[in-house]
Amino acid sequence: MEPQHSDKVATLPDLGLRLRRAADIPAVIGALYGQPGLLLRDTDLGPEFLNLRAGLLGELFQKFVNYQLPVAVVVPDPARYGERFVELAREHARHPLIRFVPDEAAGRAWLRGQL
Repeated sequence: MEPQHSDKVATLPDLGLRLRRAADIPAVIGALYGQPGLLLRDTDLGPEFLNLRAGLLGELFQKFVNYQLPVAVVVPDPARYGERFVELAREHARHPLIRFVPDEAAGRAWLRGQL
């Protein structure tokens, strides 16, 4: 049976969840079952996720890809997190499931286009 998709885009606060450490990832993935996608703000992420050397953001993105869950990551200023973060955002400019966007409106528009 296929999950029923709502046209409402989920956010971590909507789901009552946080992403502060790797152990939080499974709960987020589970909560997204049946959701059309996730609008993820940089402020929703713990500092370890934003430090690319830690590898947590890559781990999170791999889970989204594995489970075919679209996510729009709202990062108004990728340069705030370093040059490599800017490169990562640029690399995902056309990714089918993971997009970095400058604001929530752009994220919601992209996610709704994924339905």
